[in-house]
Amino acid sequence: MSDEFDVLDATEKAGFEAALNRDRCRLAAQIANELREKRPEHFVDKLALADLCALLEHTADVLGQKGQRSVEKHLLPW
Repeated sequence: MSDEFDVLDATEKAGFEAALNRDRCRLAAQIANELREKRPEHFVDKLALADLCALLEHTADVLGQKGQRSVEKHLLPW
């Protein structure tokens, strides 16, 4: 696709860019309108949020353990 775009003249490129910008603005407006109609409870899946929190806590523990081992490796001579 990039090669096909590169061979276009400036007018054609400008036309494609304008069309993409117009579509992007329409999509952004559509998303904004749909979000305005939502209530706060529509945004949060409590189970998914709990899973994410558990995953982040586990990741922090693993990174903390690896960081501690790295510090011990560099600071302790044995």
